[in-house]
Amino acid sequence: MTTLPGDKKLHRAWIVAAVTFITLISAASFRSTTGVMLQPLENEFGWTRNLTSLAVSLNLLMYGLTAPFAASLMERFSLRRVVPMALSLVAIGSGLTTVMTQAWQLVVLWGFFVGFGTGCLALVFGAIIANRWFAERRGLVTGVFSAAYATGSLVFLPLIGYLITHHGWRSASLTVAAFAAVLVPVTYTFLRDRPSDVGLFPYGAIEEPAAGAAAPATARGTLKVLWEAMHTLPFWVLAMTFFVCGWSTNGLIGAHFVPAAHDHGMPLESAASLLAIVGIFDFMGTIASGWLSDRVSSVWLLFSYYGLRGLALLTVPTVLGPTVGWPLLFFIVFYGLDWIATVPPTVQLCRQHFGLARSGVVYGWVFAWHMIGASIAAIFAGTIRETQGSYTIAWYTAAALCIFAALLVLTLNKMPDLATREARAAESV
Repeated sequence: MTTLPGDKKLHRAWIVAAVTFITLISAASFRSTTGVMLQPLENEFGWTRNLTSLAVSLNLLMYGLTAPFAASLMERFSLRRVVPMALSLVAIGSGLTTVMTQAWQLVVLWGFFVGFGTGCLALVFGAIIANRWFAERRGLVTGVFSAAYATGSLVFLPLIGYLITHHGWRSASLTVAAFAAVLVPVTYTFLRDRPSDVGLFPYGAIEEPAAGAAAPATARGTLKVLWEAMHTLPFWVLAMTFFVCGWSTNGLIGAHFVPAAHDHGMPLESAASLLAIVGIFDFMGTIASGWLSDRVSSVWLLFSYYGLRGLALLTVPTVLGPTVGWPLLFFIVFYGLDWIATVPPTVQLCRQHFGLARSGVVYGWVFAWHMIGASIAAIFAGTIRETQGSYTIAWYTAAALCIFAALLVLTLNKMPDLATREARAAESV
């Protein structure tokens, strides 16, 4: 095998990373279209906010629960097979919504087809690529992938909003389906599972790096990793804090910010554009977070992110209105910088506490809690809106949860990581 330190040729890792980046942006944009389509679907079919929120909730739940099993699928069947298959499911699910007539069809198509397909293309996919293809710049690359996920989930919303406003929601669904279909041959052509497949070492390595215990390649193995991780406190701290992350991003802001802003008299396109601004600033914030996670304690990074996010959410009921004022714009920029800046330090802590090889699957289970939180938040916020007539209680609840997460993550400072536990075990023999 060869590696290319000092070689002027572009390392293959960066090509794989570029394809992964595009796929993550696209997958996130496919999943996020659900929030913008709530009101048009309700207007056309007469469905309630509770019903459409149920479809979004199932979409988020399937998205999260698929992630750890997707890691095993990729281990067993290869990235080149699983990723194109997932994109095909998204294309089918999005395309078929244009001919649906019943509410259960929305739940099945959004929840199972799009949910499962995008779940296979979640940040676990990005974490696997970063772990396998990079020995150096791993934190930075993870930050870039995280930014791609958040950017994709938000920056395409103005386009989707424009299509819905001027051409109807079916045009937006067909656009998503077509774009997913185009990516199928692209991913199959350029993705490779490991550097060794093309005779290389990971970027920055001069030999094959030690990866610890092998990652499982079966559903049973994935469940075994979960069972073992569940017997450790670091797993529960990471799972519970990421639960709050999902609650306060995808579940609340991602699913309900646009309809909440519309409740205050803001046009749909304007609200969608604000979420796009969140995506733009998240791109910068998450890459910076990846850079910082290579240099600063991940625990203190997470403490800062969750604490500041909680304080920001307290301001939402007072800044929403029919127009975009400076207080609302400040919230949007700040929340964008913090949107999923939590991902790089969370992935880094998974590596530290569970080993490099298994960290992808463990992070998959942690990410599942992220989306469980998002799923519950989507239903909770929809119910609050339906029963109270506003989202005020939903904003304050999310703020309180973020403050709790900030305090909880500090307990990791008192828990030994994997290297420390192994060293202690060796000394006791």
